[in-house]
Amino acid sequence: MKHAYIFPGQGSQFSGMGKELYETNEQAKALFEQANSILGFRISDIMFTGSAEDLKQTNVTQPAVFLHSVILFLVQDGLKPDMVAGHSLGEFSALVANNTLTFEDGLKLVSLRANAMQKACALTPSTMAAVLNLNDATVEKICSEMEGEIVVAANYNCPGQLVISGSVKGIELACERMKEAGAKRALVLPVGGAFHSPFMEPARQELQEAIEATLFSVPTCPVYQNVNPQAVSSPEEIKKNLIAQLTAPVRWTQSVEAMIKDGATIFTEVGPGNVLQGLVKKINKEVSIE
Repeated sequence: MKHAYIFPGQGSQFSGMGKELYETNEQAKALFEQANSILGFRISDIMFTGSAEDLKQTNVTQPAVFLHSVILFLVQDGLKPDMVAGHSLGEFSALVANNTLTFEDGLKLVSLRANAMQKACALTPSTMAAVLNLNDATVEKICSEMEGEIVVAANYNCPGQLVISGSVKGIELACERMKEAGAKRALVLPVGGAFHSPFMEPARQELQEAIEATLFSVPTCPVYQNVNPQAVSSPEEIKKNLIAQLTAPVRWTQSVEAMIKDGATIFTEVGPGNVLQGLVKKINKEVSIE
């Protein structure tokens, strides 16, 4: 019986996140204040009292979700995960939870990642879309047939739920074809750009430099990474996969399946919201979810 801890990504944020933690736990308060100092602005104030619009700013969203997840994990004494994983941005939270990254280094990388992705989005208009009730192979085939346009599978969230990423024109065309192929829905998402696609290459290059300059320690338990859904414990391999993550798909379904195959029977989501709990249930109904 193994216990997996999983960490959410962008989109889980909400106004008031972390406020109760800050007000009731001295360690949490100290970590939030340390984060304000590292970032050079009071992100805690935006998290606790900012509007949904305030929280949508890229330089806020990613560090906010990371901070809520990581601080919530760190203030609970005696947590000993047998394995960890995170969805996209959540992978950075997972790497603090298994001691690969320090709190400070994790936050610095997340902040740099957010700003690099924002810059990449500004270079070329691009977007994403959710495709429901269509098998992975059909989605991948349609993506590969968008001649002259870049469209790729970006997030394998659970069976029958896949997110695609690409050029604005390519995504619109792909959505039409997905519906023709029998998709229940193919819906363009309100996002800033095509995450986990070749459009993020400038951000990947910027993040690569920072990741290579950061100390990655031997983890206390394996991480199942988005790019390579299997147990990884080598700091060098973790770095390589983390660098590749920005332009490669999030293989969440495959990661959860691999964790279960390796003995995970309990999944605990740590962070804002419960999106990942819902996805795990759809991947496997037999496991316990907290």
